Amino acid sequence: MLRSLFFSSWLLLTGSFTSFAQTAPSALLLRPAAVFDGETLHLGWTVLTEGNKIKAVGPAAQIHPPAGARTLELPGLIEGHSHLLLHPYNETPWNDQVLLESEALRVARATVHARQTLEAGFTTARDLGTEGAGYADVGLKQAIEQGLIPGPRLLVATRALVATGSYGPKLSVDVDVPQGAQEADGTDSIIRAVREQMGRGADIIKVYADYRWGPNEPSRPTFSQEELNLIVQTARSAGRPVVVHASTPEGMRRATLAGVQTIEHGDGGTLEVFKLMKQRGVALCPTVAAGDAISRYRGWQPGTAPEPERIRQKRESMRLALQSGVELAVGGDVGVFQHGDNLREAEQLVQNYGLSPLQVLRGLTATNARLFQLPDRGRLQPGLLADLIAVPGNPTQDIKALRQVRLVVKGGVIVKEQP
Repeated sequence: MLRSLFFSSWLLLTGSFTSFAQTAPSALLLRPAAVFDGETLHLGWTVLTEGNKIKAVGPAAQIHPPAGARTLELPGLIEGHSHLLLHPYNETPWNDQVLLESEALRVARATVHARQTLEAGFTTARDLGTEGAGYADVGLKQAIEQGLIPGPRLLVATRALVATGSYGPKLSVDVDVPQGAQEADGTDSIIRAVREQMGRGADIIKVYADYRWGPNEPSRPTFSQEELNLIVQTARSAGRPVVVHASTPEGMRRATLAGVQTIEHGDGGTLEVFKLMKQRGVALCPTVAAGDAISRYRGWQPGTAPEPERIRQKRESMRLALQSGVELAVGGDVGVFQHGDNLREAEQLVQNYGLSPLQVLRGLTATNARLFQLPDRGRLQPGLLADLIAVPGNPTQDIKALRQVRLVVKGGVIVKEQP
């Protein structure tokens, strides 16, 4: 069976987790049957790492390791949308997680989620909001960086931004309860909230450009065009991208005109708005796995009942997105479903939405890295971070091969190794 090695800030191996705090070897030579460099599969290539960076990659005859380099005779990803402080809604509803679970409990659970993500082969993750857990994602990121717990490299969005009254939880109108995101409106409030989140450690500003004002209403735009423009301007001046939750055509249009980095979900996207996104360089992260999971929690089983409206709508919006040529980021909204099952998004994009395994594999590596402005990862090139995974099989032909991660290397350190 063809054995393949993959590099990316999001690529790892499956298997038992051995050690997350090993000392990086002075040199590590990986000699799989094939190497995926973020774009193309290369037979007979090897990868040499030195410290936490890639030293060389190419045909085996051209790679000359130094004396004492450790050689692994083993077959040798980036999560675009996750919530490490959430767990599956069929275990505990979102409202109850926000209102009834203590922050300490949520952080303890998130440390497990971080390890599960890493072991699944994802060495980088955008974590797009703590959903009521304040700035706990900043501490989680710091604990990973300091080697206290195992986990992927994190880009965190902290509290996220919503227009007042548009988010939840919502109980009696007489009771004020903690919200799942930070409310802000108008010039002074928005600038203050964006700056506060950045000052507390946000790498990304996450905004809800539309949402349900009432429990039985459809989503409608929340922030005005001027407010979205101000959010992007304030974040961009500090070097932070803005990502937007949006599912309505108008919410998506406003976010695109404001100049956001990605639009998350996009369920109601039209051909016109997708073409506008392509024109303005705004990518779509469709999160197809989240809608599938929620529909299953409500009793739907594929093949035994007609597709729910949300699934039918997602199929149509994805058809239009692909027709438009808008770029796709790959991320599943993990937390709605189980952490460690991150590959669920990639599998569904292939099985149900017409993407090829190679397209999705590039999305998980080089494309995600480029879209998220991470030039130090996502490809196998000298000088980039030595974040690697190895799997048996050929995921350029069968995306399910990524379920069998055998080796995970993060920053030149072996964090998971399975014979």
